[in-house]
Amino acid sequence: MANDPFYQVEKKPPLAWVYLNRPEKKNAMNPPAWQEPPRIFKDLDKDPDIRAVILAGKGSCFTAGIDLAGMLSTLPELMDPAQKGEVKWRFLSKLQDLQEAMNCIENCRKPVIAAVHGHCIGAGLDMAAACDIRLCSADAVFSLREAAVGFVADVGVLQRLPKIVGQGMTRELAFTAKDIDAERAKAILLVNGVFSSPETLFQGAEEMASAIAANSPLAVQAAKDVLNYCADKSNSDGLRYVASVSANIIPSDDLMEAMTAFSEKRKPVF
Repeated sequence: MANDPFYQVEKKPPLAWVYLNRPEKKNAMNPPAWQEPPRIFKDLDKDPDIRAVILAGKGSCFTAGIDLAGMLSTLPELMDPAQKGEVKWRFLSKLQDLQEAMNCIENCRKPVIAAVHGHCIGAGLDMAAACDIRLCSADAVFSLREAAVGFVADVGVLQRLPKIVGQGMTRELAFTAKDIDAERAKAILLVNGVFSSPETLFQGAEEMASAIAANSPLAVQAAKDVLNYCADKSNSDGLRYVASVSANIIPSDDLMEAMTAFSEKRKPVF
């Protein structure tokens, strides 16, 4: 187990759990919440023993969103009365660093499942949208909250959410800043499944992650790579890319094991 200022990482090969771990503040995202993910997910990406990752929150919820007051010490540009060019230039660089806290989840080669209970507000929805799969408990509440507090959502949710729930629903959530419950989240395909309680949610997330981990890690990671690449490409571009990926990973030890297991009438062990 490794502990960071905001996150708690538990490796239980072939799975890893990454917990938002500031329960006394409803996991509100302070500076360490934004600084630590690139290192954490780089480590998980490179660890050959880890095949799938579950992202969850400790305490009463996934996260209440950005800790705006807590972030002011690292983002003084927000309150600078001058707002001149050099101030905005510094803020632009810092904003790109904040974006990387979400990008690193999407770019991690290992599939990441968000297990959301309680509130998933603002930056929390950004983080969940960067995951490959989202599951939630019946008490989950989602909100793209930025418009209600005078911000544009600027760390990835406006780019990722339309590919999950479509343009119309994304615009409704972004413009109204309203809460939606677990039932509505399932109806719009924001989440793949709803569980009765946080306990059953975490169990369900672990079962799904274990099912992923039981498959060929080479094939699973290649599928994620292809899906990420194809998200904003034409079908013809995507087909050329997947042909290249396929040609590069076949043959493999995983394929040989699958064929051997089939002939021996057993499950493959990758």
